[in-house]
Amino acid sequence: MPAISTRDLTKHYGPLKAVDGLSFEVAEGEVYALLGHNGAGKSTTVEILEGHRRRTAGDISVLGHDPGTAGRDFRDRIGIVLQTSGVEHELTVAEAVGIYGSCYRTRRPVEEVVDLVGLMPQLDQRVGQLSGGQRRRLDLAMGIVGSPDLLFLDEPTTGFDPAARRQAWELIRQLSADGTTVLLTTHYLDEAEHLADRVGVMVAGTLVAEGTPEELIGRTGTTRIRFHLPPGTSRADIAVLVTAQVVLDDDQVEFTTLTPTADLQAVTSWALERGVELAALSVARPSLEDVFLSLGAAPTADVA
Repeated sequence: MPAISTRDLTKHYGPLKAVDGLSFEVAEGEVYALLGHNGAGKSTTVEILEGHRRRTAGDISVLGHDPGTAGRDFRDRIGIVLQTSGVEHELTVAEAVGIYGSCYRTRRPVEEVVDLVGLMPQLDQRVGQLSGGQRRRLDLAMGIVGSPDLLFLDEPTTGFDPAARRQAWELIRQLSADGTTVLLTTHYLDEAEHLADRVGVMVAGTLVAEGTPEELIGRTGTTRIRFHLPPGTSRADIAVLVTAQVVLDDDQVEFTTLTPTADLQAVTSWALERGVELAALSVARPSLEDVFLSLGAAPTADVA
């Protein structure tokens, strides 16, 4: 049985269709990233799956429960990391994690959780004294203190410095390896590319693409080649060498190609014959961000 299953999920606000016939599944132990512009319907979808918002129509199963009617047994098995939290500023980190953990029948020891998110030096520090990144770590601690079978992560690394982001990624990977299912929403496309087993892209309340990051990237079929135009040469010299359209911005040559091996050989052979260097030569495959931008429409309305 999948950890999450939706069939024709819809949520309407009067004439506005925030979620419009959404169907997808998340396997147990999988990290699934749900991506989309603001207004695509991600947050509404996640809130319905968490049981915090009622759907208009459709079938849902989350850990074998209908979240719209589920009770304590369901709540005991999920963890939630919201975009923002309202933890009392006078509590210490240890007190906040301990109080939140007391809501669960099964919980991790407070110090273990605090250590996992890298907040041990702040264990006895008041929440109001934490930096923004440290508060996000505290949010993550409260999301995992109940040893959830399913963890909802909404923009979990906002405000993190690069080292903290990498630490959080390792923690998420470890949770997944230990069997926790993760539903992730993020605006950091590199985060989704690094973490997600599969990705779903939402536009205007519907799923427009789904697959592993590699599968989605592979569908673009293009590779970007860049270098500085050698002195004494022109864009026309390059354009006759390759099948792709060549763009020249100042002295920066760029083109995307479906045949990178042949086109790269053509331009490097040309450069060798002329005895010139292709300064700042780079060859880059598409990223998940490129795929996302090619699929995404403009943000719709005021529903996330």
